[in-house]
Amino acid sequence: MKVRGERECQSCGARWSYYETGSVECPDCGALRSVGVDDRTAHTDAPATLDLTPHRVRFGEARGTLPEEGVDDLKADLREYARKRGFIRGGDLLPLDDTYLAARELLEAVDLYDRLRDPTDRDREYLLALLAGADDGDRPPTEAVPESLREARGMAAVRAVDEYRSDLLAFLDELSATEDGEAADADASAPTVSVDGDDPRSRIDPTRELLERLRDRTKRAEALTGDVPPGDADALVDAADALGDYVRTGDEAALDRARDRLSDAET
Repeated sequence: MKVRGERECQSCGARWSYYETGSVECPDCGALRSVGVDDRTAHTDAPATLDLTPHRVRFGEARGTLPEEGVDDLKADLREYARKRGFIRGGDLLPLDDTYLAARELLEAVDLYDRLRDPTDRDREYLLALLAGADDGDRPPTEAVPESLREARGMAAVRAVDEYRSDLLAFLDELSATEDGEAADADASAPTVSVDGDDPRSRIDPTRELLERLRDRTKRAEALTGDVPPGDADALVDAADALGDYVRTGDEAALDRARDRLSDAET
């Protein structure tokens, strides 16, 4: 969507950033009548924080299967966080960040772990390592993913890459409507997205081409319900993030990195 990020309350005159609060309600007086005082920009990200401290306390002493009530609460918090997140904020394209990836992987891992008939110590250590670090964006390294839970890594990559790819395509649509720093839409007073560097429109076709390849590789992983080598799953994520870097900066090295990681995912 396109929003005016800087709001002004029509009741008390206070100003605030919609990008920070995600609300048109005045933070000073609570009034719901406000107006935007800047140009519209593309925006898909909502304010969201991930605090897993209560769940770490609950699961820290768990052995074998997890407490059912606790699992449901954890999944609900992770889904709510993922639902709010997007990758365009105030016209800027964001990276595919580690906290979002870790939340996605933990959501998949909890569900998969809970269905294991006889989880091992390694399975439990992996799950608790995810729980310990997800809100700080820390995930176990590729080689630490247990064979019995590798579908969690794979499906987390599928979900995350699909969401990022969708926002990146929307960003490219906005970028293609911009010419010489002016919005192509006569009703708009300024571009709705922004990037660094010269000739940003030259980045659109190479990115779209690689996004098609990325979609194909992601669909293959999804068809296998994520049961792919963890290194292949990580390669999909790295390729998506590198494409975002290329669009933001125009750095050809990022485009080459995306191609290389897609090739890694094909092997």
